[in-house]
Amino acid sequence: MTSLPNLLTLSRILAVPIIVICMWNAGWLGYLAAYAIFCIAGATDYLDGYLARAQGTVSKLGQFLDPIADKIMVAATIVMLIADNLVSGWHVLAALIILLREIIVSGLREFLAGVQVSVPVSKLAKWKTAFQMIALGALILEGFAMRVWPALPALEVGLICLWLAA
Repeated sequence: MTSLPNLLTLSRILAVPIIVICMWNAGWLGYLAAYAIFCIAGATDYLDGYLARAQGTVSKLGQFLDPIADKIMVAATIVMLIADNLVSGWHVLAALIILLREIIVSGLREFLAGVQVSVPVSKLAKWKTAFQMIALGALILEGFAMRVWPALPALEVGLICLWLAA
């Protein structure tokens, strides 16, 4: 439980309420803080798995918590982006596709684990995650940019990557 990879995963879960609070009617400074925390949390997603494999400390708890941490962070961020109209109109469909896929894949993995079948993460899934994290980060950054730096194309980058992830 107290291995560094597991602590990094737990830190990602604990970062979610902080990201939400920062985005909650906090103005440009809140969005800038949320963006920084989201980026750090996103980096721990890569780092915890890398360290667990490199140190030989892969654990059942880590394998269980890592995808949960990802899904909590993605779902909470999408909800906040929609609530603040940074994702609106037809783009909500892309966000909904992402959320539904996360639920379906989690359920499928849970079912297959019960019948002792492992489903490895594919290259396509890794690309999806990369586009998803870039999209959500850029859209959080748009909350800052629209108030302080309107010329920054964060919204366009975020929406394109959101659709690519979907």
